[in-house]
Amino acid sequence: MDILYLLVPLSVVVVFLVGGLFWWALRGGQFDDMDGPAHRILMDDDTTPPKK
Repeated sequence: MDILYLLVPLSVVVVFLVGGLFWWALRGGQFDDMDGPAHRILMDDDTTPPKK
């Protein structure tokens, strides 16, 4: 029972830490464009530049 006095506050700190890291990633633009890189590889331009 005494271990709960340590584990409950520790789990609350971990939840706030993970929430803060997630908020920081959202504000930093980490999740802005999830589909762009996947579609960009399909739209590859296979033409070669003209020779001089």
